[in-house]
Amino acid sequence: MSKRNSQEAKRAARERLRIEREQQAKKERMRRQLGVAGAVVAVLAIAAGIGVAITNMTTSGGEGDNSDWSAASTVAGDPKESKGEGDYKKYVAPANTQGENGTDIIIGDEDAKNTVTLYEDMRCPVCAVFEQSVGDIVMKDVEDGNYKAEFVFGTFLDGDTADKLGNSSGSKNALSALGAALDVSPEAFLEYKKLLYSADVHPDERVDEFADDEKLIEIAQDVKELKDNDQFEKAVTNGTFDPWALKISDKFRAAEDVQGTPTVKLNGEKVTNERGTAPMTPPEYKSVVQDKLEK
Repeated sequence: MSKRNSQEAKRAARERLRIEREQQAKKERMRRQLGVAGAVVAVLAIAAGIGVAITNMTTSGGEGDNSDWSAASTVAGDPKESKGEGDYKKYVAPANTQGENGTDIIIGDEDAKNTVTLYEDMRCPVCAVFEQSVGDIVMKDVEDGNYKAEFVFGTFLDGDTADKLGNSSGSKNALSALGAALDVSPEAFLEYKKLLYSADVHPDERVDEFADDEKLIEIAQDVKELKDNDQFEKAVTNGTFDPWALKISDKFRAAEDVQGTPTVKLNGEKVTNERGTAPMTPPEYKSVVQDKLEK
């Protein structure tokens, strides 16, 4: 296939995805208006204070996922010593990360007295509600220097144990794509994450749409720094940050006092509303986070 034909094929594929996205948005708006089961599940999960783990209900959407998660897992198992596995030549962490193996995603003034840590899963519907409700508040506080934000992502909605690694891959794949955005800039990471959690984009938890590389790239066209960005697109389609995504997931599993998503910690201590769940509204967030900041 010529380069021109390849580019035209990509544009055609993105146009199809754009149409699908618009159709899905219409369905989501109708679903919210009618209050069908998916929305009820999310609300009940918020009330119970748990992450929604319904892997057995997931329908495959991974035809567009080019990743070999078994090989990625091997590379992630020993990043420093790995000579690569399969298509992964080595372990690579995105730029703008910190810590061993680049698993610390920290954004904001490094001298800020306070740190807010958010534990999320990219497919989690309750995380989407959290981000739509208080995500902008978190980012404004970071911009104002009230605290720095640390992000830790789990992939449990995919089934991330060795025997279930390939069952679904939307959480892992979206996290790898977030790594590709972070490699561009922290601002691209934040804007892309916000978009992936937005009401018109975030998929029903029973459909593994984020497993589709082209879907993730098509969504990214609404992020200025990622639009037609070859570096980003190659990282997504080649799975450059797949092993890193699995290493981030390891960090999530090792976290103390984190049983579900979303979970919020202030200076290392878990904070909750009166129901014992993550603060899901601006008043709750103010009460348990903003009002408790060290001055």
